[in-house]
Amino acid sequence: MSTSDSKLPPGAASADAKTVAGAAAFSKFIAVLQLVADADAPPNIAKLSAASGYPRPTVHRIVAALQAEGLIVGTASGNTFGLGPRLVNLASRSWERSDLRIAAVDALMKLRDTTSETVHLAVPSQGAMVYIEKLESPHAVRMASRIGTRVSLTSSSVGKAYLSTLDAAGREALLKDAPLERYTANTITDLDALRAELLVTAERGYAEDREENEMAISCYGAAIRGTDGHTVGCVSISMPTFRHQTDARTCYIEPLLAACRDIAARLGPTAGR
Repeated sequence: MSTSDSKLPPGAASADAKTVAGAAAFSKFIAVLQLVADADAPPNIAKLSAASGYPRPTVHRIVAALQAEGLIVGTASGNTFGLGPRLVNLASRSWERSDLRIAAVDALMKLRDTTSETVHLAVPSQGAMVYIEKLESPHAVRMASRIGTRVSLTSSSVGKAYLSTLDAAGREALLKDAPLERYTANTITDLDALRAELLVTAERGYAEDREENEMAISCYGAAIRGTDGHTVGCVSISMPTFRHQTDARTCYIEPLLAACRDIAARLGPTAGR
């Protein structure tokens, strides 16, 4: 799990939409909006054009339309763009009304207090995992991630936890399009090695991120399963590697698995539907 947004391909969120008649233009709008959301600093037209692969005139039109709808806004400089109030409002309503987030709050707080480390709740979304809740560690050194951050399926603990719960067909469908980008020297970029890692993850019931998304950051992740067996989300514990306790089973893994079971129980029979 990373302290920053994963650099996912702009088209990742719109591949399925391209098969729907009339959706190509909408997919371009979503791709540009996602680039604005994921940028470490407010991007300008040139950066958006380079990152999306769309011509500058096309990006100009898209940006103007997104601004008109309040989905993005110009920054003080006037040449760069950030997320707009309408989008933030829509996102906050989604998070506040999420059954999973509501069911998870108490368990996440207990997990954070037990481990004294940062806790994330994530859900799968268009070839990535998205954080819908984050509880900060009480320590001075904290994670720089935020609600709404998208992280890689193949290098984050929540991503690997999710993939490990899928059947072979579902897992391979996602892996065939996974970029397997190298984020650190520890990132698994060989597909066969990743498959082996996911088998181990499935057997033990939790995933590890051994400084694979960002150096000096270690994470454990596990899935929340509904009563039908399908995964509805994942929880992770993230910490600076220098603070990692020797007895991982007692300090992190057992509390993490207990939290996931608690959340699943609170969701009840509707989980996974």
